[in-house]
Amino acid sequence: MVGMDWFKCVMIMMMVWVLFCGEAVSAAKFEELYRSSWAMDHCVNEGEVTKLKLDNFSGAGFESRNKYLFGKVSIQIKLVEGDSAGTVTAFYMSSDGPNHNEFDFEFLGNSTGEPYLVQTNVYVNGVGNREQRLGLWFDPTTEFHTYSILWSKRSVVFMVDETPIRVHKNLEDKGIPFAKDQAMGVYSSIWNADDWATQGGLVKTDWSHAPFVASYKEFQIDACEIPMTSDLSKCNGDQKFWWDEPTVSELSLHQNHQLIWVRANHMIYDYCYDATRFPVTPLECQHHRHL
Repeated sequence: MVGMDWFKCVMIMMMVWVLFCGEAVSAAKFEELYRSSWAMDHCVNEGEVTKLKLDNFSGAGFESRNKYLFGKVSIQIKLVEGDSAGTVTAFYMSSDGPNHNEFDFEFLGNSTGEPYLVQTNVYVNGVGNREQRLGLWFDPTTEFHTYSILWSKRSVVFMVDETPIRVHKNLEDKGIPFAKDQAMGVYSSIWNADDWATQGGLVKTDWSHAPFVASYKEFQIDACEIPMTSDLSKCNGDQKFWWDEPTVSELSLHQNHQLIWVRANHMIYDYCYDATRFPVTPLECQHHRHL
């Protein structure tokens, strides 16, 4: 009887994991999901690892071969080692055009010995300015760590090693636009941004440390692919996907505790509390429980 109870407990836990994380998706090869988008000689494949390089001639980037509407994208990244001040490594989803939607991870380079900062941002219909910055609780330059974006009709969840660090909810019922009607590609890039990236631009890129290298592996996309016809009905219709399940619309109690811990111990900047930039609190900030 005890054994049966244990078995039921394990099965329930597995069901909960699948509902939030999706079915197990094996990692694909880089070339199956992505292609170099610019500075191809600075995008190097070395077996299971792909590297983007930045030097004083060029940065580099890659993009997904397809576009998607809702789902989960994940990638493992080992960020630039040593003195990376002035550099930015980005992993993001974006649609096209001036009124685009976009979900950003931006990793802001640092001087040797200082903590790496990650900035997240959300654009809806071309409007961004929703930055949050936090310090990571580990050194992201010594090992690979998983960065994920989970996008459903109800929310956008940013995760680091499956720990939620930000939740952007659908608040259309409050009159706030939400990203739900534009297919998005998946992108990553590295470039020089020493006019703002490190201490507001005070610390410049030291090119004597070039090339700056970001490494990638374990490429996973579990999302609804949009055909070239740009017909969204396949992904935005009546068909239900795992990310449409009600249990995905809210974090679990454990995930809520994780998010609270991240915000309490590692949050450095939140646009919702920047009265200088926003004398009037942005409307979504008045409704979000966690942002």
